[in-house]
Amino acid sequence: MSGPHDLFVRFTFGHPERAAAELRAVLPPEVVAQVDWSTLNREPSSVVDPELRETESDLLFSARVRSGRSVLFYVLLEHQSSVDPWMALRMLRYVVRQLDHWRKQHPERVRLPVIIPLVMYHGPEGAWSAPRRIEELFDFPQEGARPETWKALVPHFGYRVDDLTSERAEAWMARPGPPLVRLALLALRFGRTLELAQQLPGWTALFEQVSAAPGGVEEVGTVVHYLLRVGTPSSQTLVVGMLRSVVGVQRAEELMGTWGEEFLEKGRQQGWLKGLAEGQAKGRAEGVLRILATRGVQVDDTTRQRILACTDLATLDRWFDRALAATRLSDVLEDKGQ
Repeated sequence: MSGPHDLFVRFTFGHPERAAAELRAVLPPEVVAQVDWSTLNREPSSVVDPELRETESDLLFSARVRSGRSVLFYVLLEHQSSVDPWMALRMLRYVVRQLDHWRKQHPERVRLPVIIPLVMYHGPEGAWSAPRRIEELFDFPQEGARPETWKALVPHFGYRVDDLTSERAEAWMARPGPPLVRLALLALRFGRTLELAQQLPGWTALFEQVSAAPGGVEEVGTVVHYLLRVGTPSSQTLVVGMLRSVVGVQRAEELMGTWGEEFLEKGRQQGWLKGLAEGQAKGRAEGVLRILATRGVQVDDTTRQRILACTDLATLDRWFDRALAATRLSDVLEDKGQ
């Protein structure tokens, strides 16, 4: 079964425009300049060798170079949430098997297409530390010939890594491309960490940019869904609050209705739904008091404690709405129905 990281990476970078933004950011500038990115196309799943499906997030694209030559340009995008010391061997195996597959489909060709393997890493174990070249995996004799002599006798192969742990959040925020790509990179990097609670408020503008695009509300919902699945209980309260502030309470409830049962069940099991409700009530109560203070309405200590102690969101919403036009405390707290 696909994990949350696999599904999220496939959703985000399975689209050519978003994949192009990632690839343009990490490939050598001279390569980026030669590729006609308008021709970038995701290859159908039938092209990918089933025996190589070690994860569900492998993505394969093709493109043409700007010269117009009929040379296929393959890019393999793979994401990792943990360091794999054998990644160089794994990627070499993938590339060789893909080349074998290509040869069977193009028996008339005498040259192979270029395949560029790229690993996107966002794991919590620190920076990517695995060897990036296959030559580094061999155990060369320490005596006799120099290491360079031995290395010349073994296969030469390497892969590129987009190590999300090695850059500051500001660097991803400045990357060109669709806003969803930048938001996804941030979510992958900080989603499972305690830093999420600190980082999340700074993403508000990015959430709003994603939401404003066609289909953006659903994309925001997907990012939130991912963060709820991988985040800590303390951060999940903030994530739900972000969703509601960006798309509105009603739309947020509709979005969560499609996958909210899983969220609610997890909350019941871990006991943080109560904390979520308490946090929402506290925030709304403080909002009522701030509005009253802004309007110059005096609030005595007893009434202040009454407002802060209220946990009924419907009552707090009613007080909040009344406070917006209140000139005295009774305008807010008196029961209008009596």
